[in-house]
Amino acid sequence: MNVSHLGQASPPLRRLSELRGPAPQRSLDARALAALAANPGCRRRALLDAAGVDKTALAQHLGRPAPFGQSPFAIRRGLQFESRLKQDGYAVLLEPLRRLLGVPEAEVASLAVPDLLPAASPAVRAERTAVALAQAAADPAAWTLLDHPMLRLEVAGSPAYLEPDALVVHGGRCTVVEIKSFPVLDGSADPAKVGAAARQAAVYVLALQQAAARAAGVSLAEDPYAAQELPGSPESTVLLVCPKDFSNRPVAIPVDVRRELSTTRRQLSRMTRIDQLLAALPEGVTFDLRRDDSGTPTRPVAELAGAVEAVPASYGPECISTCELGFHCRAQARCAGAVEQLGRGVRGELGSLRTVEAALAAAARGGSEGLEPALFEELGLDEASERLAYAARLRAEALAAGGLR
Repeated sequence: MNVSHLGQASPPLRRLSELRGPAPQRSLDARALAALAANPGCRRRALLDAAGVDKTALAQHLGRPAPFGQSPFAIRRGLQFESRLKQDGYAVLLEPLRRLLGVPEAEVASLAVPDLLPAASPAVRAERTAVALAQAAADPAAWTLLDHPMLRLEVAGSPAYLEPDALVVHGGRCTVVEIKSFPVLDGSADPAKVGAAARQAAVYVLALQQAAARAAGVSLAEDPYAAQELPGSPESTVLLVCPKDFSNRPVAIPVDVRRELSTTRRQLSRMTRIDQLLAALPEGVTFDLRRDDSGTPTRPVAELAGAVEAVPASYGPECISTCELGFHCRAQARCAGAVEQLGRGVRGELGSLRTVEAALAAAARGGSEGLEPALFEELGLDEASERLAYAARLRAEALAAGGLR
């Protein structure tokens, strides 16, 4: 979201700006959207991301920073690799793409690289990208490279602006190009890193699908595996450009992201609309750190923690590696004894038992009293309690038989 004129902004946008305070708005990138799609039920992250709150600074002030993210060395290496790909009129980048896409060498020489106004605001850049994409798609014979385009994606009723590394447009369709600094060794790359890149690229493909449907005046196809033949429609196969072996020579890998695209579409559609989240928020709640002239946060930690906890979270152990507030939400779940700290699978198995204490009590009841399953209904215990009690009784019997009790 881009709020450049607060006086003209809609009430939800003004409220989101108030939540953030005077701090600069953080852009919602594809990596964050992929993490949000993996946990669409987390209202806390959805609202903080929509408001553009710096979750890293928030977690640091709360005393539970998340020690993850790219190292400065990895970021510098990635920038150096991308810079090398753009030398000599993108020749280093275009060579592996030319071979993979089957582009005649003579056609590559006439490649168009339009100016996408990199210094403008996200909204202006998105409009310029849409125009350049439409012009490129209108000429089936032309080859066009869009360097760091800006895409607009609707998320829970609000716009998010995304910036892929590049788009190659030819024949009326476009292909997402993602540049990564992890190596391809002997023709294969780290599956975990490729999977993360595929989830990120799927967000770009979804944004391009929305843009193509919007430009054509039609609805987005309900089937995520269906390819809409519209001008500017994206291919479902993206190109991953990485260093080959231990050199700086690039190699392009095709990655089919239809599965990731289907998951992303389904998860984002489940998100509660931002205006509904704002309506449920108590009056006066903000996430402003109240920095002084030196940039040091001055807001009382307890007050800020209360504001954060006013928005429900959907914590799971995997949040530790994907969300800046993961450690804070874990501490909150542990303090409340919530079963979510044990994982979503365990949470689903425990049914109406919402705390670890209640689960242990149900297990202890069955283990100490030896209740038969037929008695559970009479005592008002549910199926999860029955299974826990039965497991506890089996454990006690096994320990007793082994002389370990």
